[in-house]
Amino acid sequence: MTTPSAQQPGRLDPGPAGIASERRRLTNLAYRLLGSLADAEDVVQETYARWYAMPAERRAAVVSPGGWLTKVAGRVCLDLLGSARVRRERYVGEWLPEPLPDRAELVGGRVGGADADAVDPADLVTMDESVHMAFLVVLESMTPAERVAFVLHDVFRYPFPEVAGIVGRSPAACRQLASSARRRIRTARRPAAAEHHASLVREFRRAWAAKDIGALVGLLDPAATSTPDSGGLVPAVLRPVVGSEAIARGLAEVREQQPGVELLERTVNGQPGLVARLDGVTVSVLAFDVADGRITRIWAMRNPEKLRAWTAA
Repeated sequence: MTTPSAQQPGRLDPGPAGIASERRRLTNLAYRLLGSLADAEDVVQETYARWYAMPAERRAAVVSPGGWLTKVAGRVCLDLLGSARVRRERYVGEWLPEPLPDRAELVGGRVGGADADAVDPADLVTMDESVHMAFLVVLESMTPAERVAFVLHDVFRYPFPEVAGIVGRSPAACRQLASSARRRIRTARRPAAAEHHASLVREFRRAWAAKDIGALVGLLDPAATSTPDSGGLVPAVLRPVVGSEAIARGLAEVREQQPGVELLERTVNGQPGLVARLDGVTVSVLAFDVADGRITRIWAMRNPEKLRAWTAA
């Protein structure tokens, strides 16, 4: 499950160019740990700020600048994860990880049609199975220490002695944390073939566009769950909707209320998903989980603050 851009760093140039080259790896790490592109950006900036706050002679003495940056970023993420529970108690409705588009779907080289020479953070995240929405949702169920130990070791291939230095526990304890996290992943994930996933999402889009409740029910697992995240910023149900019939009727109501919504098939966190646009503005991004030929989970991002990577010019 190693992230292609996330192999352990070797010796790199401690100058500005070498340090800047670590941004992609740090963003990949922070996004997987936090499930938020905005928070990942903040972590990377904080990590760089701490690096440049050190006297030049101390920076020059660092044997592995890449390792130093990873250690700091990991600890900042661990602190943020520790405080996230309190912050999410104040969050209106359900909290979901921030969905990201595929690189090919970024507008003009930078989301929102901005300067094409600038690098958008969404373009820095490698779209592999460790950013699939189902995977990120399982990570959300873990303790901060479990999540950090698992992601650093299983995804980024850091040895447990180095993970221990970030988590603040012994290598043996980190090994146990990662093992516990691994069991959660195995229990929760039932990946479908990519082609089957795409065909189900395509059929779902057509049925939704046609307001065909019967077809929608047939595509959904009877015990399917649809989880919205609006942050209380737009009208939406605040709790998960359970059951194929209830989900299908709710989707039909949405089409009745917003007949002008355009439904587009797009890649969401590396998997087939849907984007809903109204008057050219993205109002919702849907990710899906599929098992046994049916859609079992829908995650619907409605919070406009988490849709900035999908904003078209």
